[in-house]
Amino acid sequence: MPQQFHDNTLSADALDQIFREARTYNGWLDKPVSEDQLHAIYELFKMGPTSANMQPARIVWVKSQEQKNRLAELASDANADKIRAAPVTAIIGYDIDFHEELPWLFPHTDAKSWFAGDEAGRIEGAKRNSALQGAYMIIAARALGLDCGPMSGVDLDGITKEFFADQPRHRADWVCSIGYGDPTSIFERSPRPDFDKFTRIV
Repeated sequence: MPQQFHDNTLSADALDQIFREARTYNGWLDKPVSEDQLHAIYELFKMGPTSANMQPARIVWVKSQEQKNRLAELASDANADKIRAAPVTAIIGYDIDFHEELPWLFPHTDAKSWFAGDEAGRIEGAKRNSALQGAYMIIAARALGLDCGPMSGVDLDGITKEFFADQPRHRADWVCSIGYGDPTSIFERSPRPDFDKFTRIV
């Protein structure tokens, strides 16, 4: 039983579902994920913190078989099969010009001016914060009873051209399948380091 630090600590079962027992799935049960479920995932993960509320992630939810096949053509052989079988695969991208939205996303000050004229800095911030949003997406999906299969073995340039062609300032960064995982498709859990292995308190 985990130590309770506050009355609002999630239950052990909830922590198991989101973290301790959650796995990366390589196969999927034949069970659909609805558009309502995707909206519910988004309504949760958009609440996660980003720098100056920049919200740079741009998501394409690849749901139809036609579009899954199209995406699979831009993945490694092993990942292509996962994409074709998954109910949904999210393309997590980012907007290089996210700062154009800051006047309403962060109205407290002129945050847009912090990023204007610094494309390299915007790309750095967008990649970091959209990756955070993708992690929030995984947590949200797991919290709602779904499983995830994040992947990086894909042709990101090809995905950008195919799925963000109408948004030339958007870039694909990674993909994540979402659905109900087939428990026979997972590997034995890889080791996780103890606290002192890679962290320190100073």
